[in-house]
Amino acid sequence: MNLRIILADDHPFVLLGVRAALEMRAGVTIVGEATTPTSLIELLRSTPCDVLVTDLTMPETSGVVEDGLDLVRRIRSAWPLLHIVVMTALTNTAILRAIVSDGVVSALSKMETMDELWHAIEASDKGEVYVGRSVAEALAQPWDETCDLPVASRLSRRQAEVIRMSVRGHSIAEIALALGCHRRTISRQKRDAMAKLGVTNDPGLFAYIRVHGVHES
Repeated sequence: MNLRIILADDHPFVLLGVRAALEMRAGVTIVGEATTPTSLIELLRSTPCDVLVTDLTMPETSGVVEDGLDLVRRIRSAWPLLHIVVMTALTNTAILRAIVSDGVVSALSKMETMDELWHAIEASDKGEVYVGRSVAEALAQPWDETCDLPVASRLSRRQAEVIRMSVRGHSIAEIALALGCHRRTISRQKRDAMAKLGVTNDPGLFAYIRVHGVHES
């Protein structure tokens, strides 16, 4: 076997650990690494590979190439024969469902073992789709079919307002001033809203809102 793999993640230690684990496999060659969406696209253009193992959220200040679902869809469109394995720390069901919805991209949690990552890579190289155990469990959770969103993801009116302003680029201080609240109050409302949505950082929040928008309870 001669399997060429490109790795993409914005955390150098993650890249180091994944590379070390995969290079122990016979016939595996890591042909490139990327830490941003832009560098990944450039690498794919110049370096042939069989499987791409990529993080979902790799924000970059330039914003030339978006991360998240938009990045995966762009890669799928430009390199339709490339096998993709998404590793993510996100637990949001809507985003996970969107990743695996076309039946082509494999997905697993960063909490899974390196052995499971290898199983995902092997399956993807064969043209199969691998869904990690944690992702499968998240996809199996109950949904509210009337709005196609997890029940817990519905936000209060104030939480929704804070999230809308946040994804439009307003800072916590600007939102607090506009709504007449203390910054700590706005920070707590944003944190609580993100917990309901199942996201842990701003890139994950932006990806979620691009898919489903903001829904109030």
